[in-house]
Amino acid sequence: MREARIDLEAVAHNVRTLRELLGTREFIAVVKADAYGHGAVEVARAAIAAGATRLGVADLGEARQLREAGIDAPIVAWLHAPSESFEVAVAHRVEVGISSLAQLQALAAAGPGGIAHLKLETGLGRNGIAPGDWQAVFSEAARLEAEGLVRIDGLFSHLSNTSNSDDLTQVRRFEVGLAAATAAGLTPTIRHIAATAAAIELPEARFDAVRVGIGLYGLSPLAGRTSADLGLRPVMTLRGEIAAVRRVPAGQGVSYGYTHRTSRDATLALVPLGYGDGVPRQASGAGPVAIGGERFTVAGRIAMDQFVVDVGDHPVNVGDEVILFGDPATGAPSADEWADAAGTINYEIVTRIGSRVPRVFVGGAA
Repeated sequence: MREARIDLEAVAHNVRTLRELLGTREFIAVVKADAYGHGAVEVARAAIAAGATRLGVADLGEARQLREAGIDAPIVAWLHAPSESFEVAVAHRVEVGISSLAQLQALAAAGPGGIAHLKLETGLGRNGIAPGDWQAVFSEAARLEAEGLVRIDGLFSHLSNTSNSDDLTQVRRFEVGLAAATAAGLTPTIRHIAATAAAIELPEARFDAVRVGIGLYGLSPLAGRTSADLGLRPVMTLRGEIAAVRRVPAGQGVSYGYTHRTSRDATLALVPLGYGDGVPRQASGAGPVAIGGERFTVAGRIAMDQFVVDVGDHPVNVGDEVILFGDPATGAPSADEWADAAGTINYEIVTRIGSRVPRVFVGGAA
C-alpha cells in the first residue's frame, strides 16, 4: 500500500560527487533523525563505503544504534541532555560535541578515553561555548588532555545560512576561536563549520571537514538550484498504490470539509497515505502526484491515513502506482514541490515520513 524506496546507490553517488567537489580531507555524513527519515544504519553503511570518513548524529542514542549495528567508523554526537553523564560515549567510542565547561567536566568524569569536539558559539544563538568562556574552557581542556582524561579531537561551529556575508562573519569569529585554542595549547585534528549549503557556496568555510546532511540525500539546500544543478540524485521515492476507484458526478464533495468539489463527472482515486504517515496536511489541495506518467494534484484535505486524487477521465485502476515524490529525472514530483505546497522545506518533507511507511532499500547492500 505504501513504501519509501531508498536508493543506496544514490547515497553513494552523492557522497562521491560532493567529495570531489569540496575536496576536504574529511567528510562527515550526517545521519541524525534516522538519516533524515531514510534509515540511519543502511545510509551510514552506504556513505562510509562511498568515502565518508565520519558520521554525524544529534545524540548518543543515535550513535549507540549505529555501534550496535556493527558500524565502526568515527561518530560525533553534539546535542545532549543537561544530565548527560557520557559513560555511553566513552564505552562506544563516540566523539562528543561539547558546548559548555560543565559538559567538558562531565566527559572527563566519565572515565579516560573521552573524545571531544569543542563547539564554539559564533553567532547562531543556539548551543556552543560563548566567546566570553572560550579561554576558561580551552585552559581546562588543555589541563584535562595533559592528564589523559580527554582528547580534544575537534573544534566546530554551525552557520546560519542567512547570507554569504553573514556566514563569512561567523567564519572569521571561528578563526579567532581557533587561534585562541591554539594559544591555549590545543591541537585539534579536525575543524568544521560548514553544512551542505555553506560547503558548496563558501569555500572559506570548508576547513578540514564538511558536515553533509541534506546533500547526502540528494536534495538541494540552495534557493534556485535544484538537485540536478548540483549533480545530486534524490534518494527517497515515496509511493503508494491506489486502494479504491470511484466514478462520481459533477458537484461531488471530496474528503473532510468539501474543500474540493468535482467540476464535472470524474474519477476519484484513493491513496492510502496521510498525515499519519508524514504526508503534510498543509499540502491539501496542492500536493502533486504522478499516476501512470500523468501529473495530478491532491483533491481536498489530506486525512490521517489517506487522500484523494481527482483524475478526471484518466483511466486508473486499483493497484496502480502513485508516486508522491522522488527523482524528477524519472518524471516524479520532487520533495521540493511538496515543500512548496506545504509551505516548508525539503528537509522536513523527507524527515517527517513516519515508521508506518516501510523503507525498501535498493541499489546497494543494506
